[in-house]
Amino acid sequence: MELKDIQKDLQEILSPKRFRHSRGVAETARHLAEKYGADPQKAYVAGWVHDCAKELPLSEMQGIVKKAGLKADAYLLSSRALLHGPAGSVLAASRYGIEDPEIRSAVYYHTTGRPSMTLLEQIIFLADYIEPSRDFPGVNALRKLAEEDLGQALLAAYDSTISHLLDQKAYIYDLTFLGRNDLVLKLEEKTNDSK
Repeated sequence: MELKDIQKDLQEILSPKRFRHSRGVAETARHLAEKYGADPQKAYVAGWVHDCAKELPLSEMQGIVKKAGLKADAYLLSSRALLHGPAGSVLAASRYGIEDPEIRSAVYYHTTGRPSMTLLEQIIFLADYIEPSRDFPGVNALRKLAEEDLGQALLAAYDSTISHLLDQKAYIYDLTFLGRNDLVLKLEEKTNDSK
């Protein structure tokens, strides 16, 4: 399916606010990809489709994930906020014909993060967090950091998410915690290597 057809379909199935957000993620992702050496077109497409399942009922997301045979624990299956990533990775292929494993993986993990994220996964995760329509305390500092150091910006995004969940006394999904710790170790290793 051509990108213009994907965009047209997204405009029909998403709320205006979600569609505007998806455009913002696509444009931010393309910019970050150009800056940090990822494929800008893949980043742009992944940004557009990353939330394609976001507004589906939870039961429909669960059906999509189960039918596709994706492994999902009980918590992931119970969370619309997290499950739309895996469900969206399936819809990217089944609805939009996107078979590229890098794009589908970036859509899959944009809600949780994970250890050893690929560059494209990092970019979509961060672009989702800092795109222009996002408005929360600290987002402008995070946008500035994203222009200077992708790894540090990603760590700040993880920290902000985890802090918010702690403040809400909410469950922190395992992959998010593991992804953050993995990134800390990689950034320390990078710092030690440059000394």
